[in-house]
Amino acid sequence: PCVFPMIPILSGIIVGQGNISSRKAFLLSLSYVVASALTYMVFGILAALFGSNLQAAFQAPWVIYLFSSIFIALSLAMFGFYHLELPKGLQSKLHNSSDKHRDGSYLGVGLMGVFSSLIVGPCVAAPLAAALIYIGQTGDVILGGSALFIMGFGMGAPLLIIGTSAGKLLPKAGHWLNVTKSVFGVMMLAVAVWMLERVIAPEVTMLLWAMLCIIPAIYLRALDALPVIDNGWHKFWKGCGVILCIYGVLILIGLSAGNTNPLQPLKSLAINQSAAKTSANHSKLAFKMINSLEDLNRELKRADEKNKKVMLDFYADWCISCKEMEAYTFTDSAVQQQLANFVLLKADVTANNTQHKALLKQFNLIGPPAILFFHTEKEQKSARVIGYKKAGRFLEHLRQL
Repeated sequence: PCVFPMIPILSGIIVGQGNISSRKAFLLSLSYVVASALTYMVFGILAALFGSNLQAAFQAPWVIYLFSSIFIALSLAMFGFYHLELPKGLQSKLHNSSDKHRDGSYLGVGLMGVFSSLIVGPCVAAPLAAALIYIGQTGDVILGGSALFIMGFGMGAPLLIIGTSAGKLLPKAGHWLNVTKSVFGVMMLAVAVWMLERVIAPEVTMLLWAMLCIIPAIYLRALDALPVIDNGWHKFWKGCGVILCIYGVLILIGLSAGNTNPLQPLKSLAINQSAAKTSANHSKLAFKMINSLEDLNRELKRADEKNKKVMLDFYADWCISCKEMEAYTFTDSAVQQQLANFVLLKADVTANNTQHKALLKQFNLIGPPAILFFHTEKEQKSARVIGYKKAGRFLEHLRQL
């Protein structure tokens, strides 16, 4: 899933190039994908060899703010507030090409691919975790590194298709080109907000999502009367604008009611206040926080004395899959019922400090998301869950356990 936010990033870069051929669009996309795959390879090998998730270092708030600012700057360029290009003198030194082949674009796109891999998608999925653990345990850096490169390139295959088609399908000239740029400008703003969710209050991100729906809806003439004689496309875009505007208003209503999930803005609204409180209390599992190996060992001993199994959830604020587990899996009533007899522990490794690294290293984990199960103070390694699992699949896993 971490590849999906890269689609508007690459597409926006292609759109920003203006009138380009499919060949140029493919080469730009290839630069992005290869740079991203190489990053997965290099940093994945380093992470496995040194036993830490180096991507986590790029989740510091100042890095997120900086990278979000870059996307905002790129989106404003899409809206025509200014034009981003290298100085003319430097352009002539870098390339002897026409305006059609903008100078420094391949390098710029490649760098964006590197940063996207490090910052946009830091969560550890099951295939990535398996490759990193294999490298760490066998020391076969060549095979492990090449596997990571192929995985990164496979993740980028959709980007190659979408990026190349953008060069072919984009309008060649006229007003529609500006409209297309604006659409991708909004998408880049969405990526910026999606990244800021990791470091700012959820109430603020709800407001930002509402603004991102309502303001573009106004530009889509959601609040304007259409002329008596108008074509079908104008009516279609006005309809899209009305839907966006309504959804933005629903997010604002959800925000005023205390909700923080923009995908389900009205989820916790109830007919009366007591019902709302009951629903809210039932929607969250009671995890006990641990910060170190000493904390974990103490809690495992207590659970063993009570003859109870333990579930340990590794979590981080920047881990999107962790938040999906919280929002969609752990709120399922059947899952909660199945976990009723478990001691629930959570290790929040957002800060990625020395204690957190030692805790991850103890279980050969590169980073979250990861869920471990214990009985009689010993981990049941075959029961590990790496990555996001939907409620149904997680419930089946618990029943088998």
